[in-house]
Amino acid sequence: MKNKIYKLTVIASVTCIGLMVLSSCKKEWLDPKPLSVYVPENTFVDIAGFRSAISSISNNIRPDWYGDNAPQITEQIFSEESVEGTDDKAGPAQNLDVQIRPDAELNHVDYNRIGYFWDRQYVTVRAANTIISRVPLATAIADSAKNVILGQAYFFRAFAYYRLTHQFGDVPCPIKEVTFAKTDFATVKREVILTRMKTDLEFGVKWVPWITDKGDINRAALYHLLTKINLALGLFDDAIASASAVISQGSYKLMTNRFGVDAGNASKNITWDLHRPDNKAAAVNTEAIYITTDRLGAASAFPGASLLMRNCAAGISIGTNILTPANRAGVSALANLEIDLMQIYGRGIGRCRSTSYATKEIWDDPNDLRHDSTSGNWVYMENLRYSNPALKGVDTAFGLRLRLFHSDGRLLCTDTLRSWYAWPHYKLYIPDPEHTPMTGGHSDWYVFRLAETYLLRAEAYVWKGDMTSAAADLNAVRTRAKCAAYPVSKMSIATVLDERARELYFEEPRKSELTRIAYIYAKTGKVADNGKTYTIANFSTSNFMVDRILEKNVFYAKNFVTVHGDVMRISQYHVLWPIPQSAILANSDGHINQNIGYTGSATNVAPLDKIPE
Repeated sequence: MKNKIYKLTVIASVTCIGLMVLSSCKKEWLDPKPLSVYVPENTFVDIAGFRSAISSISNNIRPDWYGDNAPQITEQIFSEESVEGTDDKAGPAQNLDVQIRPDAELNHVDYNRIGYFWDRQYVTVRAANTIISRVPLATAIADSAKNVILGQAYFFRAFAYYRLTHQFGDVPCPIKEVTFAKTDFATVKREVILTRMKTDLEFGVKWVPWITDKGDINRAALYHLLTKINLALGLFDDAIASASAVISQGSYKLMTNRFGVDAGNASKNITWDLHRPDNKAAAVNTEAIYITTDRLGAASAFPGASLLMRNCAAGISIGTNILTPANRAGVSALANLEIDLMQIYGRGIGRCRSTSYATKEIWDDPNDLRHDSTSGNWVYMENLRYSNPALKGVDTAFGLRLRLFHSDGRLLCTDTLRSWYAWPHYKLYIPDPEHTPMTGGHSDWYVFRLAETYLLRAEAYVWKGDMTSAAADLNAVRTRAKCAAYPVSKMSIATVLDERARELYFEEPRKSELTRIAYIYAKTGKVADNGKTYTIANFSTSNFMVDRILEKNVFYAKNFVTVHGDVMRISQYHVLWPIPQSAILANSDGHINQNIGYTGSATNVAPLDKIPE
């Protein structure tokens, strides 16, 4: 097993070497330098070689959710759910008008990870294109096996282009293996790219099996991604059909009964079980469609682990941010204390700071397991206790529950942005034996889960106007969490988005999904829930995504000022991210368009309406 993992890791590296990532390029890239026996000519000759290459692409996707300032946080802060909470230094993406520019720092843990997505997803495209180009040459492999490999490679290429087109809009679209430093890319229309990806996935679902090893690509994953692409293209009947293929197949079902490592703990529930690290890849888990794997001690373990508690939980132990009524530091950053908050909730820093929309406004049913603090699924600040051992015998607050205000009205938290908000403990709690205090350990992570398939089909039904069917799908997810079912009259795109926020926090790429829905409103001209209509022609100056953010995200809406003096702002053109200037400059023999609103867009040319072959 270790040899296989080593081999696929090397394949991933070698496949990337010498091929342009639509970024900086030097002449030495032109010189062929085979660094290993695992070059394409030696690797892509048998099924084992292709499977290892496919696995390596999946490993390439895994870092989206892992590490300090995980790239997923950048998706979160371009949404109504979160903002960047780091407020003790310049750099974090808060004033998006100032900090999000084509020539700015776009891939750094102290800034944002926009550039990561551009680079990493083109690495995925490049690796997939290499596999797709090499499959026909593998004469020792049967045609049926070749088609499975093709289908899985098509999935990864489509996955990358789905994200790219909803992060950056119209983008270059190479679909063949590149074996030299290519510098003449051209921008291709978003819908043209997605239409090709739809065709590829429709081929793949005929060949890729329904059931594969956990972490491998199966037919359900292709249908799930195809549903998103069908929605993005405005093909709502096709989206219903592709989602239904998964929901009705039989192998995949919503988990409704207790299971896994804590099934015998009566204080927990199905929501907790679904998100235990050991349960995500469990054979009994029929809800997992596609997961990315990461295990403590495995050769493939991702450096830095998840760090979820560090990134997303409130910074309860930062300095003297939380005070007792007697004005003493209330919480300690030390672990293994009498009141040990650090080893239960982790030492958060409030980087991915949830909004009141995410922590309060969407929670409309007191029985919702996903927002329940009695079982420990959800943590409110008032659930925590003053833990600083220096208080013992000196301050009567020791051991009492935290308070935001003194009885005289004084605020007892000096930085409510970073250090005072609730969070979903059931999602963030990843035991972490590598760090004391804990920051979030290794865990598999859901990429696609059947609950989202239901919500995607519910959305398609809403676009179609079939609110009865939409309610049935949305309520399948909602009632699993012990909520009362919504009436048909409640169905709308806003209702679907709220349910996605409740169910899919830190799983879905929230910005990409909001942009997809914004495109649908602009394409169809349908009246949005906010009463507005939108057009493609004015997409970067008036769109549903940013209007929704300004309606729901109080930090951007009120231009919140941090303790560091940074102002939180977002503008309509942030519906699309800037194309990194380095990619545009490196493309010396072609032209890559810049998105409207950013410097450089004045030189745009008409995007291609056909993918260059």
